Amino acid sequence: MSHSSQKKSFIAFLFVFLLIPLTLLPQERYFDASGASPDEIRLTIFYPSVGSLKALLELKKQGLLRVQNLKVIGVFHEKERTDYEESIEFVQKNNIDWVKFHVLSGKIQRDNLFQKNPLTKDYEKIFKKSHGLIFFGGPDVPPYIYRLKTNLLTRIEDPYRNFSEISFIYHLLGGAQSKERAPLLDSHPDFPILGICLGAQSLNVGTGGTLIQDIWSEIYGKFFLEDVFQLGPTNWHINPWARFHPEQDLLPYSMHPIKLLRPGKFTDELGFNEKDTPYILSAHHQAVGKYGKDIEIIATSLDGKVVEAIAHKRYTNVLGVQFHPEFPILWDQTKTFKFTPKDKKEVSLKEILEAHLPSIEFHKKIWLWFCEKLEDCHQNK
Repeated sequence: MSHSSQKKSFIAFLFVFLLIPLTLLPQERYFDASGASPDEIRLTIFYPSVGSLKALLELKKQGLLRVQNLKVIGVFHEKERTDYEESIEFVQKNNIDWVKFHVLSGKIQRDNLFQKNPLTKDYEKIFKKSHGLIFFGGPDVPPYIYRLKTNLLTRIEDPYRNFSEISFIYHLLGGAQSKERAPLLDSHPDFPILGICLGAQSLNVGTGGTLIQDIWSEIYGKFFLEDVFQLGPTNWHINPWARFHPEQDLLPYSMHPIKLLRPGKFTDELGFNEKDTPYILSAHHQAVGKYGKDIEIIATSLDGKVVEAIAHKRYTNVLGVQFHPEFPILWDQTKTFKFTPKDKKEVSLKEILEAHLPSIEFHKKIWLWFCEKLEDCHQNK
């Protein structure tokens, strides 16, 4: 072969190589590799979108993800609708060497979630090699998973994400659906798990619970936005004015106080008083309904009608919060917003938190508690 032909062949090979999807690269199966450093503290997250990664970066910047030798592994199913190539590119372009990925590819479907299935070995491997888990927020859970009819207001958008996450939760915690397998946490009961928004709902569904599919209509009997306005911000959970006036660029989220229950993790372990009503940021129209196996309620809306946080009775480091303590806008005073057309000025979310004690401390303690449990698990597992 001539030098010219060799050069053309090499260019052709390089062109084809560059077209290989990033999801096929070997680092996408992080947990298959051996030889991880014993000093490495491995936090596994589901839904490693660019937004989730930016949230973790901001938490590190704020000193709230305070873990030495942290390695974050983003896990996702290959059939999820999110384009995780964007996440991989984000990590590569920003030289974030402490974030890796692990893609799931086994066949998962509605009929094999609560039993041994093609993802079981992956689940066992991930649990064995991790020191903690976060399940982030996202779209509605298909009601057929928890054996209810589908409300017209429920939007099923990414079932493979729901399948893989809820099945893993069942493997981790067990549930009322079946006693076929011993929960993985039986071997390490202090393993920390944090579920955020959808993540909290998935903790409940994965253990055999159900969801309220629409808070405004099912709890409050409201079917029109004009009537929802009258409920007031304390009972909105997502901002109805942003839907009513999309042209005004109002913040779509809701800021409101919650009630902490005693006994409960927030009062008994994190040091808060049951009279404390910290403000939180929420963005959801569904909520925990019938409780899953060993699930207990540790915070509610002020009127007690909407579950705001859950914990597990047997595994004491499992926490689910219906709100968003991870959103970067909580800490950014340069970003200001209006919630309603009548607001006279824009405010930052941090201003709201600072004005309502102990809201800032509440958010910080959630993350510092979780980091402490990550480190404890690393030492003891």
